Amino acid sequence: MKSLSRYVLPLLLIAAVIGSFAYLQLEASALFSTDGMGQMASYASGFLNPDLSASHLRAIGYGSLETLAMSAVGTLLAALLGLLLALPAAGRFGLIAQGGARLLLNALRAIPELVWAALMVLAAGLGPNAGTLALALHTAGVLGRLFAEGLENTPSAPAEALRLSGSGRIGAFCYGTLPTLWPQLVAYTLYRWENNIRMASVLGFVGAGGLGQMLYMSLSLFQEAQASTVILAMLLMVLAVDALSGWARQRWVRS
Repeated sequence: MKSLSRYVLPLLLIAAVIGSFAYLQLEASALFSTDGMGQMASYASGFLNPDLSASHLRAIGYGSLETLAMSAVGTLLAALLGLLLALPAAGRFGLIAQGGARLLLNALRAIPELVWAALMVLAAGLGPNAGTLALALHTAGVLGRLFAEGLENTPSAPAEALRLSGSGRIGAFCYGTLPTLWPQLVAYTLYRWENNIRMASVLGFVGAGGLGQMLYMSLSLFQEAQASTVILAMLLMVLAVDALSGWARQRWVRS
């Protein structure tokens, strides 16, 4: 029986792959033919000579700043909204508020950023405003859930001691709960900012501004050299933000 089960799973996987090719009607012979490989090589070679002209680099610099601003403002708004929703989601205001807040957080993060961006483009028009709102709404659902779990796992003794000493609910939270929770909040927010940098570069494909919109326009016009420069700018920006975020976590969180 064990020997039979050992071969059943690989056979099922092979059958699934073959069935997928048949269902999608992929023409592997055309894809890997001499003509197909030649066309792919010709298209890829256009990316090997990036456009480094001054006008294009200035446009990329502006797009990079726009992408950074979208991700930073979107993450900041998401952190504030997520913290406001995390308080009732952690059960601080009763079961009804907890259920409603968790349902709202689930709805916010269940819708992908690209879908939010498409909706925000219809509501706010083309440009970085739509991308910023899309990042803020989706990230608020993610951070709110993480913040709520952090609140649930934070010891309640310091806040209760302050309440017994006559402190109000807000004061007990700010001086009894928040200092313990603060490193987690900063770490989660910085991590999501890293993710939002990458996502902000993609949201331009639905008209949400930034480098993504430049990349979409270049690819639509088959301008491989310009698209290559935009991709290199995205890579450098993500690496720089990753390094900055790692330094900030090391300095502010772990210390």
